[in-house]
Order: sequence, then C-alpha cells, then structure tokens
Amino acid sequence: MQRRDPSPESASAARFEGGDLGWEPPSVPPSGPASWPVSSSPAGQRPRFEGESEVLSVSELDRRLKRLLEGSTANLRVEGEVSGLKRAPSGHAYFALKDEREEACIECVMYRTAGPRSLRALQDGERVVVTGKASLYVPRGRLQFIVESAAPAGRGALLEALERLKEQLAAEGLFALERKRPLPREPRVIGVVTSGSGAVIHDIVKVAFRRGGARVLLARALVQGPGASAQICRAIGLLEQVPEVDVIIVGRGGGSADDLSAFNDEAVVRRVAQARVPVVSAVGHEVDVSLTDLCADARAATPSQAAELLVPDAGARRRELGLLSVRLSRAVGHTLAAARADLDRRVAALGSPERLLAEPQQEVDELRGRLERAMERRISGERAGLAQIERRLAGRHPRAVIAGARADLGPLLVRLGAATRRYVRGLRGRFAEDVARLSAMSPLSVLARGYAITTDASGRAILDARTVAAGERIVVRVHEGSLRATVTASAGPGEPLGEGTEADGGGSNGGSGGGGMSVGGVGSSGGRARGVRAPRRRAARIEGEQLRLGLEPSEEPRSDG
Repeated sequence: MQRRDPSPESASAARFEGGDLGWEPPSVPPSGPASWPVSSSPAGQRPRFEGESEVLSVSELDRRLKRLLEGSTANLRVEGEVSGLKRAPSGHAYFALKDEREEACIECVMYRTAGPRSLRALQDGERVVVTGKASLYVPRGRLQFIVESAAPAGRGALLEALERLKEQLAAEGLFALERKRPLPREPRVIGVVTSGSGAVIHDIVKVAFRRGGARVLLARALVQGPGASAQICRAIGLLEQVPEVDVIIVGRGGGSADDLSAFNDEAVVRRVAQARVPVVSAVGHEVDVSLTDLCADARAATPSQAAELLVPDAGARRRELGLLSVRLSRAVGHTLAAARADLDRRVAALGSPERLLAEPQQEVDELRGRLERAMERRISGERAGLAQIERRLAGRHPRAVIAGARADLGPLLVRLGAATRRYVRGLRGRFAEDVARLSAMSPLSVLARGYAITTDASGRAILDARTVAAGERIVVRVHEGSLRATVTASAGPGEPLGEGTEADGGGSNGGSGGGGMSVGGVGSSGGRARGVRAPRRRAARIEGEQLRLGLEPSEEPRSDG
C-alpha cells in the first residue's frame, strides 16, 4: 500500500507512519451526526466523514508495524543465551534469546542464507552476540528478531588474549625478519602438514606436478577443533625425522577466525620457529593474519600459492618437453601411417568381413529354420501322443474300468448260476449212483441174499469152525435181526459134522463142505464158509447224511459152486 500525503482526512495515519503511536479520535460536532460533512469514498467502501481517522485492516496494521520495527532497529547487536534451538529441514534455525538476569526473552529466527559459520555458533545454553533487526511475523502478529549473523559472546576476550600473546612473541623475536630462513630453490621433497581429507593436499600435489613434479610427503593432522594444536606439532616433528624433506608447508583451506585458532596457539607458533627446515604458512585466509603466518619463514595466501612459491617454474624443461613431444608425435605419426598402410593391404587381401560372413550367415539362417521346423514337428508329435495317451487313460480310468467290469459281470453271473445249478444236479446224480453202487457192495446186501455173520460172545467174527467149542454161545446176524445160539458141534474143513441136539426149540442144519458147526436152533452150512474175513467198520459222510456200513469184506464172498 502506497503512503499517502498528509491531509486533514488522514492526519492520524500520517502521524502513525511517522512513528507516533498515539491516536486521538476526532471531536464530535455539537450538532450531532446529521451535521457531519461527508467526504467521497470509492464504491464499495464505507463513506468517511470529515475529521474521521483512516480505518486500517489487521494485515495493514501488521505490515506498518513491521516496516516501523525493521526501519528503526536495523543492525542491532544483542547478547543473550540460546534456548530451544530447532533446525528445520529447510535450513532455517529457530530459537529464543534469553537474558536470565532480567528474565527477558525474544523469539529469533536465522535463515540459512546467514551462512554455516553463524549457524554453527548456535548451540543450546551458549551465550552469543547476534546481529540483526526486530520484525513482526505478520501471519501471527508475533514479534521476532531476524538474526543475520551470530558469534560467541566471549569473542572480545579471545582477541585481547591473542593480542597479548602476539606482543609477547614479538618481544622474544620470533617474528623478526633476521631469523627467517631462505627457502630451497629446488626442493626434493616437500613436507605438508594438513588434513588428509581436505582439498589442500590435492591442490599442492597438482601445482607441484604441474610446475616440476616435486615429491610431496603428507603428515596428517587436525587443523581445527580440540587437539588440533598437538597434532600439528607432532606432524612437524615426524617430517623433521625424514632427511629428504627440504621444506614444510603448514596450512589449511581457509575458514573463520575460530577455525584458525589452532594456528594462533602458542605451542604451534614455537614449534614452527624451532623447525629444522624452513616452514611456509599457508592458512588460506588473506584478511586475518595468524601468529603462525608471522612466525613462519614465508607466508602464502593459499596452499596452491605456497606450492608455486616452492616449486620453480621449469620453463626450459617445458620447452624441451615440447620439442620432444613434437618429435614423438611425428615418430608416432610415421609409425601409425606405416601401420595403417600395412593394415589396408591386409584388409584388401583378406576381403570384406561382410562378404566372408554372408554365406555362413545364410547357412545359419537355413539351419535355424530347419531347427524351428523340426522342433514344431516334434512338439506336434508329442502333443498328438499326449492326446492319445489322454484318451487311453480316459478309457482306463477306474470308473470306466469298473463300469465295463460291471457290464461284463451281469452275463457272467447269469452263466455262473446256470452252470452251478447244472453242476449241482450232476453231483447229485453221481452221488445217487455212488450210493447205489456202495449199497450193492455193502455186506448188508449180502445178508439179504441169505448169508449170515457169526460172531462169538466178544463180538469177533468166527472164520473157522474149529475155533469154537461145543457149548459156546455165539451170535448169528441175518438180514432181518440177530440170533443168539449155543454150539453143539463143530467140524473142520472136510470133516463130517455129527448130529446135533435140538436146543432152544430149534432144529439143526448140517452142511457139507469144508467144515461146519451145529448150533441149537441154528445150523451152519458145510463146505465153503459163507462168512467174511476180519470185518472192519467204516463210515462215510455224504451230503450231511451219515451212512453206516456194516462189515466191509476184505475179499469177495465166494459162492457154493
């Protein structure tokens, strides 16, 4: 918003912009609001009466306060303690600056454009001196201090101590020109004391190689921070132990005054003054001069300048090298030309590689086509075989096999039933025939033809009449029943059987032949015996029915003639 010229209508606003924070409302005319003169105003805004102050928006008020604060507080230096430090991902730092004695606090912000040195100076609990201006953060209406730079609060005391040390060393003559030693004209080995990870050693090596190729020996040491002074002194001592070292460069790649504090250390200054060989200080800071710069035998603004100072310019060597390079280039050119000519001849004799490879490539293409066709045929055959196997497997599936077996089993069951019935009928017929034959061969059937079986009292069959004595009781079994009788007489084969007596109301029967015996009521025939030899019992089980056979003769019964 542009600033307006002072006018009766905007007198209060003009005084505000000029820095007067007081504001007095216009007096009310005694005639009342109806008599107030009204001034014209742009369309859409409330009309402003004469004598009425300008009405500001909150944003306009904040912007005017911001301009007022920044214009009147530029380049202020404020000392306090850092508290609540927060470093945002954007690189900005937000913190509060406190004064514990007065219990006062102000919010501060340091943008990343302030530089890494100022950002490193900010640590929680550290007292710092910040330079900047007061401002107003418009979105929140918050008062803050924009810090442009920061440094530790004790910087002034350090400068005073440094000045006192400088005066002391100067009084001892360490800075006198008379004690400075000349530098070697062509040093064989240049010792360097610096950090092994910085660009200092690379710059020195690059310049030394470019100007003559002097050897460089590095002794690594911290060049800032705690312990840097002791390491610098130790590195100088290590380089002094190498006899080939002709000069030493002690330096770093610039930095703030705090970064250069190791080169203002009294121990480092005295160690440089006591070095066996000349020392060149190359701190790399042209504005601030360290005590090592004053004590060293020579001072260079940068490490590269120190290397240029020590390594002489070998112009003659370069010119000679140029001539040698030209001669070498010509010789190489002639050699390459001859080699190219020879190569051209060989290429012409060999022929074009494309033509040589054309026919083999054609054969390769043909073989590739044959291989592809063979593979297609093989795959087609394998697919056909696979389809056939699938069909065969489908026919041999357990379900299909079971279904076919069931279909075949039905007629077989019918045929089996019929065959079983026929077989059973045949077995029954053969069984009946066997029973008939057995019945015909049974001794019982012989008894039915009139024969008898005679046994003694113990049940043994009587085969010889002479074994039976007269009066012995015997049992005679006939076809229908058995008879118990008493022997009255017996005769051997060819012997006559005497007349017997009746017994038990029976008659006697005589027999002719080979022997006989007479029993009471029963007579035995003579001649050949009708009995059987040594009968033995047997039983047969057929179709669950037991047929008891009587006596099985050991030989066929013989007839009488």
